[in-house]
Amino acid sequence: MENKGSMINIGYSCYVSSDKIVAIASPDSSPIKRIVQEARDKGSLIDCTYGKKTKSVIVTVSDHVILSSRSSEYILGMNGEEEADE
Repeated sequence: MENKGSMINIGYSCYVSSDKIVAIASPDSSPIKRIVQEARDKGSLIDCTYGKKTKSVIVTVSDHVILSSRSSEYILGMNGEEEADE
């Protein structure tokens, strides 16, 4: 996330502006599951998994929560490379 405002590919032609991301986390912990459920309840959950397993949860400055089927390692480190299963 070096370039301010650059678009981050979170999988399946879905992009998020890097300067809007507060956190990227694994969906497995109880606090993250709670954040996802609260976002679902208030209508601020964006599901970008296309029916695949959720591998990362992205929290934005606008309190939107985005689900991605890409791992946080992919989103943070290997974002320039496309994965074959897309």
